[in-house]
Amino acid sequence: MAPKKDKSPLSDPDGMFSGMVVFLIETGVQSRRLQIWKQKLVQMGAKIEDPFSKNVTHVFAMDANSLLQKVDRERLSRFKAKLLAYQWLEDSLTKGEKASEDLYVLSLQSRGGSLSPKADNGSHPNSSEITPKKSRSSTEDAKNASPRHMNDTKELVVDDSQDTKSASSLASRSSSPEVTSSEVIDSHNNPVGTSDSSSLYKPPDLNRNITEIFGKLINIYRALGDDRRSFSYYKAIPVIEKLPFKIESVDQVKHLPAIGKSMQDHIQEIVTTGKLSKLEHFEKDEKVKTISLFGEVWGIGPATALKLYEKGHRTLDDLRNEDSLTHSQRLGLKYFDDIQTRIPRHEVEEMERLLQKVGEEILPSVIVVCGGSYRRGKSSCGDMDIVITHADGKSHIGFLPKFIKRLKDMKFLREDLVFSVHSTEGTDSGVDTYFGLCTYPGRELRHRIDFKVYPRDIYAFGLIAWTGNDVLNRRLRLLAESKGFHLDDTGLFPATHSSGGKRTKGSASLKFDTEKQVFDFLGFPWLEPNERNL
Repeated sequence: MAPKKDKSPLSDPDGMFSGMVVFLIETGVQSRRLQIWKQKLVQMGAKIEDPFSKNVTHVFAMDANSLLQKVDRERLSRFKAKLLAYQWLEDSLTKGEKASEDLYVLSLQSRGGSLSPKADNGSHPNSSEITPKKSRSSTEDAKNASPRHMNDTKELVVDDSQDTKSASSLASRSSSPEVTSSEVIDSHNNPVGTSDSSSLYKPPDLNRNITEIFGKLINIYRALGDDRRSFSYYKAIPVIEKLPFKIESVDQVKHLPAIGKSMQDHIQEIVTTGKLSKLEHFEKDEKVKTISLFGEVWGIGPATALKLYEKGHRTLDDLRNEDSLTHSQRLGLKYFDDIQTRIPRHEVEEMERLLQKVGEEILPSVIVVCGGSYRRGKSSCGDMDIVITHADGKSHIGFLPKFIKRLKDMKFLREDLVFSVHSTEGTDSGVDTYFGLCTYPGRELRHRIDFKVYPRDIYAFGLIAWTGNDVLNRRLRLLAESKGFHLDDTGLFPATHSSGGKRTKGSASLKFDTEKQVFDFLGFPWLEPNERNL
């Protein structure tokens, strides 16, 4: 048998990484991405060494835990190698020049052996949108349990289980029953949340012409039940979104993760012609248009919409005699036109005051805030997202059932869609949920309304999630993951790994009183609610 040819990439002795002797911690890194990084390092002059030795100049790792699992603290302290987050390598490749190492240093700390990077300006490409927990009332109805403002741009919400990525786990003492923000420190022994403004996450967003088209394809493929293709576009968007330059040639992005040959072809067509023929074809396709229409009915998700199409249904009238629809789906169909009608801002304002008044009558000092596009200052709203808590941290328990009963007695709430109470049971983070239809006083026109009641210590996270918008929520989620956390509407949790290697969230959230504290901790520039229409 002839010997196998050496497929090792040629090395440029004058390349960007020349002089670097690299040791790579493979834990928590997708094999395909690791292979690409290895090839780029060698091609650009670096030498990869295994095992770890005194010759090594740079060690790359996803997080503290994975590093200490492979190389013990004492051995690391004996050598002078730079300990860097993989984000440095990814950002250097993106820029075409070495990024400042100081922003990505993993520094040995005394608290439980944690390593904390100061890399605040990156994001993991395989990430999903920040999404409130979904009600378990039914599989189909659950799709509507995400913040309704996300539907403004039809952004895909992908469950973590679909992603094979491994997030960093950078918080010390993650198994502790309580974790506070002061326990996570950067390489200069400062709280991460107080890092200087130069490390704030400021994605330039120069390629919206591409990401908007990809966003439309996400929802088309999801409507068609093709989650694999849908997720491919979803992964590509944040990679493109954070580029510090406007794409003028596909050669600028060929090396990027999540940008394969098909994606490159799409990008080339968009930058050359300003449009994408595939999208234009889909937008004229009867099947796509019909399934998308059915998906607009509250409670009907992509799988059901596809089944209804395959049964021969083509219009909303066709669905009215469909026996398989659930009660909630029938309500969504019955009031389809009502729900599609936007609510003028002054009417939302009046209804918010009514809700505050009724809430105060039941529970003095209750906090009732209308989030979503109303809180972001829009002139009209698709629905109302009501976020509720109480300052004492306990009086919110059992409030929602009383509130809903009073509003029904007043004929403000008319039909129920989802209703789940967890505060009295201490389950599901103690968050109570009600989704339904309401009417403006004196009218019969139905509007969608959502209520979420949060314990005070996680209220800030709920307020961020249900204010939006979807672009901001995605960026916050990505940024949290790059720092080794899981962010959702119930908290900011140190990311952990299960025995099967899947990323999961820790059991204890960091504690923050305000939205601004969350932004500051993540290193994201503070935005007032009316500045969040990104």
